[in-house]
Amino acid sequence: MLNVLFLCTGNSARSILAEAALSRRGAGRFRAFSAGAHPKGAVNPYALELLRAHGFDAAPFRSKSWDEFAAPDAPRLDFIFTVCDSAASEVCPIWPGRPVSAHWSQPDPAAVEGDEAAKRAAFADAYRIIDARIAAFVALPLASLAPETLKARLQEIGAAWT
Repeated sequence: MLNVLFLCTGNSARSILAEAALSRRGAGRFRAFSAGAHPKGAVNPYALELLRAHGFDAAPFRSKSWDEFAAPDAPRLDFIFTVCDSAASEVCPIWPGRPVSAHWSQPDPAAVEGDEAAKRAAFADAYRIIDARIAAFVALPLASLAPETLKARLQEIGAAWT
């Protein structure tokens, strides 16, 4: 089982959506987690609504600090993906085990202004892109890729669907 952490500054939308998508697509092969540099303390209501609409039990998802995953008793991380540009530029903790990392830039659906329909559409679009990236990630032949090739493939996935 490979452990994957998705990071975003607030851990209220994009990283939560990525955690959910990988939990479903990678079931049995991956354990997904999410966290933030400065967690909001609550998951965005539009993210929760979208997860429920996709058949997820939204109860387990919570906004939390990345410090939980830098602690000595934290799960050993194999992959770390930043999904927002702010988190990518933050000084991250030292992650035990030297996980493979990549940046998958994703516009913040929580920043979209407008009516309810516009906000729901932004979250739906974010999930569609994140889910497509997750599908490409879980399809990689991880065991047969050299480290530099793996890193390049992960960056290619991050550059796609923008």
